[in-house]
Order: sequence, then C-alpha cells, then structure tokens
Amino acid sequence: MNQVKLFIDLTRLKKPIGFMLLFWPCTWGLTLAYDFSSGLNSYFFYLILFFLGSVLMRSAGCIVNDILDKEFDAKVYRTRERPVASGKVSIKNAIYYALILCFLALLVLLKFNLFTIILALGSMPLAFTYPLMKRYTYWPQLFLGITFNYGLILGWTAIKGQIDLAPIVFYIGAIFWTLGYDTIYGYQDIKDDEIIGLKSTSIKFKGKAKKFLVLCYSCLMFLFFLGGYYMKFDFKYYILSILPIIHLFFYQTKIFNLNDPSSCLKAFKSNNFFGFIILTIIIIAKI
Repeated sequence: MNQVKLFIDLTRLKKPIGFMLLFWPCTWGLTLAYDFSSGLNSYFFYLILFFLGSVLMRSAGCIVNDILDKEFDAKVYRTRERPVASGKVSIKNAIYYALILCFLALLVLLKFNLFTIILALGSMPLAFTYPLMKRYTYWPQLFLGITFNYGLILGWTAIKGQIDLAPIVFYIGAIFWTLGYDTIYGYQDIKDDEIIGLKSTSIKFKGKAKKFLVLCYSCLMFLFFLGGYYMKFDFKYYILSILPIIHLFFYQTKIFNLNDPSSCLKAFKSNNFFGFIILTIIIIAKI
C-alpha cells in the first residue's frame, strides 16, 4: 500500500486539475469538429479516449518532470517532499513507471486515425523537454502552452483527418490561456525559484503581473471570437462568451494576489471551471 501511495503521489493523481487542464482543449477540438447529427456514440468514445490519454500522459509527464527537477525540487519548500526529490522513489523505478504509462498511452493513441497518431507522436519531444526550459528561458509557460493545448488539434484531426484554420486559431488562443494560468501558478514558488536561479514568466513580469494576465486573457478571448467567426457560429456563441470573460477578468484576476500562495492556487484551480464553460458554449453553438 505504501508503494501505491508513492505512485499516486508521483503521478499527482490526487490533483486532477493537471490532467483536466490537458483534457479540456482535447474536448474543445473534438467538439468543434464533431457532427452531432450523426449521433453521440462516437463522440463519447473519443471523449473517453482523450480522458484516458490525458491522465496517462500527464502522469508520465509528472514523473519525467520530477526526474529532471530532482535537485531543484529538493530546494523548494512546496516540492521537497515529492517522491523522487525526497528519495522515496528511485530514479530507476520512476523511469520504469513512466515507460509503462507511455506504453498504455500508446495503446490508447492507436485507436485514432493515422494522421492523428503521427501528430501526437511528433509532440512527444516537446512534452518531455518542457521541464528543462525554466533553466534557459523566462518563457517556459509558452512551451507548456504549446504542449498542453496540442490536444485541441488532435481532437479536430481525430474527426476531420486534416488540419484547418479554425482549430489553429483556437489553439493559439488556448496557448495564451496557459500563459496566464501557469504564470499565476508560478507565483507559489517565486521566492525559491529566484534563489535557485530558475526562470519563468512569473519572475519576468513580477512587477506587472495583472497587466500581463489581462494581456494574455484579452488575446485568448479575441482569438476565441475569431475562431467562432471561422466556425460560422451564430450570435449565441458571442452572447454566451460573456461568461468566460466574467470568470477571467472579474473573478480570476481579482482574487489573484502574487504575495498570497493560497490565492494563486485558488485562481489557478478555477481554470478547470473555465475549461468546462468553454466546452459548454461550443456544444450550444454547434447544436
């Protein structure tokens, strides 16, 4: 049972916000592409596949992150008790767990069409090198956004078998979403990160955090409006978009306080609700 607990801690399964933030963009791309007049069986089938893939790949990603960041995690108060950093799980066992999770994710991926499989495999180098970025650039959140929202493209190609302009516009918008929420997340560790020399947008925009968030979220909403235009959505889509705008600008940025880690975590976790709002709006716009 102790090994099971360590595995759960290693893969952050008790913190579903991580795999949900990976899952939501998949649902957006899938829903944008799906023809609901053909029935719902295939839609739910793909939803299940994307959910399983999100859980498996996020879990594997957490393990790779912990292996690469072992020395840094040991110096940060919030992360020093992670299984690899604390020595409770050896690097050898961690690699073994990651390989098993990747193999299971591959079995899920093989259920998709060939084009989607090729695109997904092409994203793997980005997914597993992201943890290294904070050593070299103040923009690791940008690399995370490119990786974490890739499922939006895969959701579209799983149905259409090709890439079109609309999902690309939504994808770029989703990258700005990640830039915002992961900057908020980074403020939990900013003091430790500055001491040990790690980089992030949280540090880069330390004196003007809320202005940066407003910029990111403004780009996000503009691109989602533009994506709605390319999808030929009617007025319902734009009227309902007031809900995510309220959430981003009048809730999330208001409660966020870079000097209060608990408010940072609360604002970050609220993005799970944002993902659900966007999915609901796209479904309503499609039917």
